[in-house]
Amino acid sequence: MRSHPVGRVGAAAAAGTCLALLLTACGSGYGDTPEGDGALTVLFGSSGEAETAAVKAALAAWSEESGVPAEAIPAQDLVQQLRQGFAGGDPADVFYVSPDLFQQYAEGGSLYPYGDQIEDVDDFYPALRDSYTYEDELYCVPKDYNTHALVINTDLWEEAGLGDDDIPTSWEELAETAEQLTEGDRVGFALNGDYNSAGTFMLQAGGWFVNDDNTEATGDTPENLAALDYLTTGLDEGYFSFVKDIDAQSGSEALGRGRAAMVMDGGWVTGAFDNDYPELNWRAVELPEGPGGQATTVFSNCWGIAEASGDHEAAVDLVRYLTSPEQQQAFAEDFGAVPPRESLADWTAETFPEKAAFAAGVDYARGQVPVPGFMSVLNEFTTGMQGVAAGSAEPADVLAQLQRDGEEALGE
Repeated sequence: MRSHPVGRVGAAAAAGTCLALLLTACGSGYGDTPEGDGALTVLFGSSGEAETAAVKAALAAWSEESGVPAEAIPAQDLVQQLRQGFAGGDPADVFYVSPDLFQQYAEGGSLYPYGDQIEDVDDFYPALRDSYTYEDELYCVPKDYNTHALVINTDLWEEAGLGDDDIPTSWEELAETAEQLTEGDRVGFALNGDYNSAGTFMLQAGGWFVNDDNTEATGDTPENLAALDYLTTGLDEGYFSFVKDIDAQSGSEALGRGRAAMVMDGGWVTGAFDNDYPELNWRAVELPEGPGGQATTVFSNCWGIAEASGDHEAAVDLVRYLTSPEQQQAFAEDFGAVPPRESLADWTAETFPEKAAFAAGVDYARGQVPVPGFMSVLNEFTTGMQGVAAGSAEPADVLAQLQRDGEEALGE
């Protein structure tokens, strides 16, 4: 039994002639849509009051321009409400879709594929478009994204005598820096310890849960074992920890309460710091490279349109409006969403310098596994990682189980 003081852890742009029945596929833009038969409904999972207000304002502005009413519906349980809508044949017209559910909905015929009706679709980052492509067809366009980065408590950093030259650029340097910052009940580096955070290290080692086209399980590989062994060493030595083992619920809480000097987390920490720890001095930098190179995980949602919607034309026009550069800039300013357009990269870096590291990660990131039924595999892997942290499971055994579960989910 291990013991230590802090715990162990495709679309191409639309081309050709405008068809009379597809007024939104070509033409001058989102203001051309004629009034539909009724209001569009937009179901979304909100991060808080700021996002809800921003979406409502955007829908109101589009309705004023288009003449089509649009109703914003903040979801209580987005997945459940979508399933009920699909099962009942009356889903919302437009809604958020996450990568882990996208393929299930596309394969089941629930999604209307409209990617070829977005004229500037190539402006969206390739890694994000890949997350919403099924059988070589882009079904929906990304609404925003975040990536994992290294977030540092700069007061603790300076107290330890560290400067810009000490930012870790390799796994070895991350471990050394974490050890230097570990003191008393404060750990040097903390991560959530779920499949997402472990997966980021697996990517940096050159591994991942599945192969490039998501058709084969790749859980039990030397690369993945190297990643878990690296984490295990840090957990055993006490300079790494999972956040729950240092009395925190998230990376932002661990950093904000001084339970960790560095954490790996996503860009959503910026809102948490503003709301819960406004006095905290922090900075985010890109994660260090692993033996497989520089890598991180990208998290996103897309704007899905229901196949059962009674007004595809208006729905596509609405999405075109919501994903326009101007509206994405407004969303970024209103509730911190990072625009998924390459053309806005410089604007994002200049306007939100604190998010520069998160934005930079999308260039070398991989999206979450978009395979129906694979979430249960990943949840089981998270349980295995908790066993590794407690000393009741070994990395090799956890990866062997991941391989078996993955093969079963993929029908291998």
